[in-house]
Amino acid sequence: MMVYSLGVPLYANTAPLYHFLEANGWILRYGVPSELNRMVLSGEVGLSLVSSYFYLAHQEELGLLPDFSVAVLGRVYSVNLFHKGRLADLRRIALTTESATSVELLKLLLRERGVFPQYENREGGLELLDEYDGVLLIGDKAIRTYASLLDRFPETPHALPTRFGEVEVVDLSMLWFERTHLPFVFAVWAYRKANPPPLELVRALRRARRQGLARLGEVAAAEARRLGLHPALVEHYLWNFRYHLEEPDRLGLQAFAQALGLTFSPSYYPG
Repeated sequence: MMVYSLGVPLYANTAPLYHFLEANGWILRYGVPSELNRMVLSGEVGLSLVSSYFYLAHQEELGLLPDFSVAVLGRVYSVNLFHKGRLADLRRIALTTESATSVELLKLLLRERGVFPQYENREGGLELLDEYDGVLLIGDKAIRTYASLLDRFPETPHALPTRFGEVEVVDLSMLWFERTHLPFVFAVWAYRKANPPPLELVRALRRARRQGLARLGEVAAAEARRLGLHPALVEHYLWNFRYHLEEPDRLGLQAFAQALGLTFSPSYYPG
């Protein structure tokens, strides 16, 4: 029997979706979002978490699970622009190569502010601020970089700082919320329309998500160990996410599509 491949980014924020996934004829293939986007189109994986911008740009080819998302209403903590000086004065920004969605969101938010910096794809972290005015980081790298700037973990997340000396941290999801008052959808489960996933797998993913959210402390502890972070920070980070693609999330995805001159006309999985 052929083993079904499921694409997932090895990021803490997706762990509640598959941490408790049963092994039953499928395997996980890991990659950054830009890699997984390519793999689902090529058929290397049958079903994958893909970045929302990629999905919107390939809706003719891709189907969508109707009740799954990786979305946030407000701060996300892991899609961060680390920069020096004012946003209005940014001239050169180093971009993550891991996800097109975060890049397009950054360009949109700055463009609407009349800011048009030079963008360059670069690998690295805060050391790039010696060369650039800002650096966009996402996922585990972003939250680990942010955590490395903290001298202590505050009692409440409302006290988490956004300025560290001359370095300011701008959370792109929060800028989106201030603009729209809607969630921002970073990722969805997508598959090629010609090859929908088996219903048993979709049901197993739903069971895994229920377990992941019911036992979020266990997931957070495991991810904290993997990342070398404070478990309370990771737990707050994970409980902040929306994993069900509910109506507010669909409206947020539609608003993102419209802002980019795209449409949101999904073909939903029937099961």
